[in-house]
Amino acid sequence: MSSWVRGAAESGFGPSHLPYGVVTTPGGHPELAVRIGDHAMSLARLHDMGKLDGVVRHAVEVFDTGSLDGLLARGPAEWSAVRRRLQEIVTDPAEELMAHEAMLHLADTTSLLPWTVADYVDFYSSEHHATNVGRIFRPDGDALTPNWKHLPIGYHGRAGTVVVSGTDVVRPHGQRKPPHEDSPVFGPSRRLDVEVEVGFVVGAGSALGTSVPASAFADHVFGVVLVNDWSARDIQAWEYQPLGPFLAKSFATSVSAWVTPLEALASARVAPPAQDPTPFPYLADPDPWSLDLRLALELERGGAQAVVSRPPFATTYWTPGQQLAHLTVNGASLRPGDLYASGTVSGPEVGQRGSFLELSWGGREPLVVEGLGEVAFLEDGDVVTIRGEAPAADGGTLTLGKVVGRVVPAV
Repeated sequence: MSSWVRGAAESGFGPSHLPYGVVTTPGGHPELAVRIGDHAMSLARLHDMGKLDGVVRHAVEVFDTGSLDGLLARGPAEWSAVRRRLQEIVTDPAEELMAHEAMLHLADTTSLLPWTVADYVDFYSSEHHATNVGRIFRPDGDALTPNWKHLPIGYHGRAGTVVVSGTDVVRPHGQRKPPHEDSPVFGPSRRLDVEVEVGFVVGAGSALGTSVPASAFADHVFGVVLVNDWSARDIQAWEYQPLGPFLAKSFATSVSAWVTPLEALASARVAPPAQDPTPFPYLADPDPWSLDLRLALELERGGAQAVVSRPPFATTYWTPGQQLAHLTVNGASLRPGDLYASGTVSGPEVGQRGSFLELSWGGREPLVVEGLGEVAFLEDGDVVTIRGEAPAADGGTLTLGKVVGRVVPAV
């Protein structure tokens, strides 16, 4: 599938991808757009030209609100209809002259959070990550907790602190109890960390009191974003028993500025890892959306930059569909805009660990990175970037929207 947009084919943002975002220009207003190459194509401007007539019902509610919210609520049939029309526009040379008026160069825009996050849930679905954490904190006990292979463990996060890529992250304050102290102390976290994750953006909702089977995953999930679940490990260690993470996680969660439609990832589907024991019937996933997403964690410190880890999402134990099924099995409803994340993605190798907690083995074995020196946890001024790639439908490579965040000092 070729495009008249110059450079689109080699960019990872070609016509087989077309992720959605919201951008502004100086003095302008937010515009819903899709990314094609180094450009954002404004859906509001296409609609004004009549290029999207008849694609969806009540089109103004979808294309002219400066948000992805309207499209999310429409469901798979209209998601596909919009995507097909946009692909027609960027691949038909006859559309170039008029559609060019809807093109904005990314360098001239600012990206905003594309949708209103309704609820946010974070899972703990990587067996390799859970095993590493268990061995760090329980070296003489079982690495996995007894429930881990029976259900996708998760917790509710804070939707209001989900921020778009490029937003600075302020080092959080909280209580922590250093090992050598008899009592807790209060102050800025000294063990600030990241978690490389994949997030799923819910479109179509569900009724309160009903559950959603894993087989209905593609009927409800609109698309995928990369996620950085910033974590204050020293605050977390003191507060998490008995109810789990709270202030250690709720200060910031960064997501991509571009939401990759689930349809664009059809060629990235792979078989999930074998599960033993066999999960309960409600977790059966006969058509799983395990994905071959090749992730990368980059750290910039003192002007030097390096890739420190390459976590493979394909190794994740619990599938996105199983996570959705577990999230709703008690009758909890879905709402358009809900976000749920995979939890830290880690592979079996040292260089595939998705957090500095694991890479430095709890801070006891700092990672030595060429150009950066020893790295245990994050310092003020550090810039963290999470990237991702996947096989594209046209045989090339699809590039997921990156997640970037800079640590700034506590206030």
